[in-house]
Amino acid sequence: MLPWKRVLRPLAALLLTAAAATVPATAAHAADTAASSSSGWNDYSCKPSAAHPRPVVLVHGTFANSVDNWLSFAPYLEDRGYCVFSLDYGQLSGVPVLYGLGPIDKSAEQLSAYVDKVLAATGAAKVDIVGHSQGGMMPRYYLKFLGGAAKVNAMIGIAPDNHGTDLDGLTNLLPYFPGAADFLSTNTPALADQIVGSAFLTKLNAGGDTVPGVHYTVIATKYDEVVTPYTSQFLSGSDVHNVLIQNLCSLDLSEHALLGLTDRIAFHEAANALDPAHATATTCASALS
Repeated sequence: MLPWKRVLRPLAALLLTAAAATVPATAAHAADTAASSSSGWNDYSCKPSAAHPRPVVLVHGTFANSVDNWLSFAPYLEDRGYCVFSLDYGQLSGVPVLYGLGPIDKSAEQLSAYVDKVLAATGAAKVDIVGHSQGGMMPRYYLKFLGGAAKVNAMIGIAPDNHGTDLDGLTNLLPYFPGAADFLSTNTPALADQIVGSAFLTKLNAGGDTVPGVHYTVIATKYDEVVTPYTSQFLSGSDVHNVLIQNLCSLDLSEHALLGLTDRIAFHEAANALDPAHATATTCASALS
């Protein structure tokens, strides 16, 4: 049998080659979308209104980017009068379009710099953050260790891997494949960081899940097949609102990706968290709102 690393290397190369083959179409699509959304999404001339005084920073997930992750949700917020911004983070050398793969603590540093950029451009005192998957967890490092708590009002995670994932038990097999864990850590650090029990997650969650002064919301689906078990997404703390989307609409069948990409029921609940003073009940009918 070939050593594990020799098996994984051609597989990784194949995946990256496939990704590279899609770059021209995806990059053109991203450019077109960014241009079409310049009236409010990533428009640095946007000034927050009295009704929505804080810009919203959107943080994509693993293998995603600042455009494709938010094709539905960014316009949803823009149409409701928010100044909306999104960043790319966690880039690996030689891997275009697919981001969120670098060390998560370094990605949090990128987020820190980006929030400062948004605050300087808009003149706002604080931002609100909405993140999907890794993007709903990574900002917590910024809040806890990089001074972000003073600059963030609300942290809203959609299907966030706050306590890591076991991928339905698959990560438990890593010890049986010598070198597999090292391969992940070396080549895709963010994947290794998101496994249950990683050094990164141990540090992140030591001493409590939250920091004072930030309002936390977690929106999860029981059909999540990526962050498992789905209950590991929920946070503990005095200012935390944990939401299972099926408790709001039992007909909602969204899994991990769709919850952040297209689920308007989840979008409505996130909008409630952004503006709790004007929140309205989230129901199955919110899919049409």
